[in-house]
Amino acid sequence: MRPGIALIGRLVCLLAGVWLICSGSPAHAATTERIVVNRYSGVAIEGFDPVAYFVDGVAELGTAEFEANLWGAVWRFRNDGDRAEFLAHPEIYGPQFGGYDPADIARGVTVAGNPHFFVISAQRLYLFSREDNRDAFAKDPERFLNEVGKRWPALQDKLSQ
Repeated sequence: MRPGIALIGRLVCLLAGVWLICSGSPAHAATTERIVVNRYSGVAIEGFDPVAYFVDGVAELGTAEFEANLWGAVWRFRNDGDRAEFLAHPEIYGPQFGGYDPADIARGVTVAGNPHFFVISAQRLYLFSREDNRDAFAKDPERFLNEVGKRWPALQDKLSQ
C-alpha cells in the first residue's frame, strides 16, 4: 500500500471516530453545579455582592473579608450589612436559577449568567449570559418565566447536588 493512501485511511478513521463521539453530545458546555461558581475558588457570581444589585442597581464586587457559605458556594459582600441581609433572605438576594441564564433555560440549556448582565424583576435577581438575552427578558419577563417554569425542573435534576 502506498504511504499516501495509508495516511488518508488513518485520517478518515480518526475523523469518523471524532464524529461518533461528538454526534450525540449537545453543542453547549455541560454544567454540573446547581449554583454557578468559579470552579477554582468556589465563589458564586464571580465575587459580586448580590445585595448591591438591589441597593445600588449596579454590579459591585464583594471582598474576601465579608464572605458567607451557603448552598455549597462562597458568597462575597461589600460590607457586613449586605452579608447579614443576604443570609436573612437568600431566596430574595440570591440569583434565580442558581445564576443560570433564564433565556437559555427557556431554550432548554443551562448557561452561566454573567454578573454584568442582570435584571431585577419582581424583586428577584436574574443573570444573563449575553446582553441580548438580558434585553429580551427585560421586555417580557412573564413570557420567559413561563417557559423556564416548564424546563427548569428537568434541567435542575441534571445538575449535581
